[in-house]
Amino acid sequence: MTRTMTGGCQCGRVRYAVEIDNDEAYWCHCRMCQKATGGIAAAFVQVDPAKVTWLSEPDWFASSPIARRPFCSTCGSPLGFFWADGKGDADLTVGSFDDPSGFRPVAHAGCESVHEAWLDTRDLPRHYSASTASVAERWKAAGLEVPE
Repeated sequence: MTRTMTGGCQCGRVRYAVEIDNDEAYWCHCRMCQKATGGIAAAFVQVDPAKVTWLSEPDWFASSPIARRPFCSTCGSPLGFFWADGKGDADLTVGSFDDPSGFRPVAHAGCESVHEAWLDTRDLPRHYSASTASVAERWKAAGLEVPE
């Protein structure tokens, strides 16, 4: 079930289209991905780099001697991971897809740096932006509705 999906950065300057063959995604917990995303892990969809079309070019950061990462220098959005030698599969960040809802996590990678306490958070209280006064009031003052 190959389908074309689109995505891009937060500000919209960088856009891509990619042919996706399945709904699988994974978490990478390595320290480089933690630093690159500012999170406890990076959620990725593995793709064939030949099936990625940059509709507007990203900026690139050589994050190590073996990897480079596309990002937007305007808004700072991390967009993925590509091998520096151009061989093998690449990754696009799950959150950069226009509709990431169809992906499901199937594996963990870089587990030498996993933060176990963050893996199962289902029992933590959940707060929604639209009902959090400090967020909702600021959006209202800006004359806008709270985005999803």
